[in-house]
Amino acid sequence: MVVSRRQFLKSSAILMPSVVLLPGLFRRGTIYPPQASAASAASPILVVVQQAGGNDGLNTIIPYNDGLYYDLRPNVAIPQQEVITIDNEVGFHPNLPKFKALWDSGNLAIVEGVGYPTPNLSHFQSMDIWRFADPEGEVKQGWLGRYLETLGGGPDTTFSGISVGGMRGRFPPELYSPQVPVPLIESVNLYQFQSDPRYAASAPVRKEALAKMYSLQKDASYLKLLNNTFDAASASSADIVQADKSYNPAVVYPDTSLGKRLRILAAAIVADLGVKVGHVAIGGWDTHASQKPDHVTLLRTLSEAVSAFYEDLKGHGKDGNVVIMTWSEFGRRAKSNASDGTDHGTAVPMFFIGTPVKGGFYGERPDLGSLSSDNLRFTVDFRSVYATVLEEWFGTPSNTILGQQYETLPIFNTAAAAGRLPGRDPVSGFI
Repeated sequence: MVVSRRQFLKSSAILMPSVVLLPGLFRRGTIYPPQASAASAASPILVVVQQAGGNDGLNTIIPYNDGLYYDLRPNVAIPQQEVITIDNEVGFHPNLPKFKALWDSGNLAIVEGVGYPTPNLSHFQSMDIWRFADPEGEVKQGWLGRYLETLGGGPDTTFSGISVGGMRGRFPPELYSPQVPVPLIESVNLYQFQSDPRYAASAPVRKEALAKMYSLQKDASYLKLLNNTFDAASASSADIVQADKSYNPAVVYPDTSLGKRLRILAAAIVADLGVKVGHVAIGGWDTHASQKPDHVTLLRTLSEAVSAFYEDLKGHGKDGNVVIMTWSEFGRRAKSNASDGTDHGTAVPMFFIGTPVKGGFYGERPDLGSLSSDNLRFTVDFRSVYATVLEEWFGTPSNTILGQQYETLPIFNTAAAAGRLPGRDPVSGFI
């Protein structure tokens, strides 16, 4: 069967990884096909879980022994008897027993009161402030993208950053860099050559034809880049598909979008594809009305998926060099509204989970008796948290990435600084 170029384009669709779409590749000049990273098994890895919409921190880590909490939000407060107590002041939401188990094992840290001066209550602007680590709005490059640039290029960096699912299918700006390509994987099935299902048998021929179309370019100024980009996109697709196909999770993941995304990340980490930063997101945290039932579902989904991911890595002996960090663009107002919800607020708690994490409370708990327009006053600048990740986990200077020096927090075990904590043996469970 002879297929014309017009028929080829009409009957086929190519969905290549986002790595081929980033304009920065043309400034960088070269992209390498991926290879398994020999050093990745011992390298520090950060997995970012974004809670998009603004999580209500007061109903997540609940000050159940503070009467002001119940006075401020009589219609959304969690009854004292339902709280999973941590100490005689605060406790977890009743739908966070998985987090309580991680807390009891010493593998969960809570950073309280995280925010920044002159908070912005717009979802989009506040998200960008966190993503670019710049409250002034002058920087337009992701803070993690800037970190990935410090790793340099090479044949094992295609998966140094990886986003699974994105936020509404969009690339997470915190990973954006004009120099480092980061794949965005909506699903494993879509992250590969897509041919018209009516012509499934001809898919290999069509893929070969596309490769030949790339090779026909004669302009030497970009020929190598174009060919390498295509090769890298094709090879990275094959790598992630193979990793997922051969992966045998150590646990059963919850049947949720977040659970499925974290499973893909686990497969990439266990396959030693060279992941340094992974990103997933869960939306729906904008609880202006009927907050209680929605928040119940969100917290359960978050904790069950994250706990399964951690236990899966632990079962494969990979937990010693992976840290999970959650963030949300802001918290909710301390005072509830008339719609049984809470409006946009300020300070919010962040979670760190992992074997290298030194469990406990960090930062200072906001005072409910000292509010600002019914909002919590932040006590920890989020850039201090980022500085902690960069310096104490990744072992890289933070001031060049964040623009100045920020105080760090002792979140990680001493042996885990810069990812030096060994993983557990997947059989014995011992380090």
